[in-house]
Amino acid sequence: MARYQAILAYDGSGFTGSQRQTNSRTVQGELEKALREVGWSDKSVILAGRTDTGVHATGQVAAFDFEWVHTAEKLLKALNSKLPPDLAVTSLRPALADFHPRFDAISRMYCYKLFCESIRNPLRERYAWRLWPSLDGNVLQQNAGIFLGTHDFAAFGSPTTPKGTTVRTVTKTEWRQMPDGGWQFEVQADAFLYRMVRRLVFVQVSLAQGKVSVEEVQHALSKQKRLLSGLAPSTGLTLTKVNY
Repeated sequence: MARYQAILAYDGSGFTGSQRQTNSRTVQGELEKALREVGWSDKSVILAGRTDTGVHATGQVAAFDFEWVHTAEKLLKALNSKLPPDLAVTSLRPALADFHPRFDAISRMYCYKLFCESIRNPLRERYAWRLWPSLDGNVLQQNAGIFLGTHDFAAFGSPTTPKGTTVRTVTKTEWRQMPDGGWQFEVQADAFLYRMVRRLVFVQVSLAQGKVSVEEVQHALSKQKRLLSGLAPSTGLTLTKVNY
């Protein structure tokens, strides 16, 4: 019996999240279904993290044990022949027997995309948040560093366990304007609270639209006080990498 590490890419539009749920189509459920079709008989795969309904991934990591007598390359091809079009295994390799994609991770990277247009753009909106009125991109870029470092992010997400800590260490926050005029936010941390990235984006957009001040955002972070209410839509969010 060998343990395998797989990198998954998926369009989250058709999934009710990554984690297996009863009577719902999920990334984990589809991967386990494909594995069973090629002879796997274990109970569950392990994922590096949970993504919500509509969230995409290019770097989700899964691990599973499988007594497979052929090469990892043949297993990758076999799985992709069974998986639906909106889910793929982009790489697959043997891993250490005790490898755990969640607990062994030292950081995770997410990307969030948005653009500003007054008229709906259905195709673009599948993978980005359409905003109107527009925002001040300079404000986005100049204030992203507020969240760098170790902070209690209680005002920006929920703990992943009932009594879990809300302290996280953020090592990268960067806004870039893309060639198509849209904006892309990259954020890396040791771990994230539930919906933390979408909350961070929502607050930063509110700042760049003049709805809140820099001082109010800083106060919310330092005092764990929520300001405004809302989340950026899930469609703009992609899990891009898990580092080990």
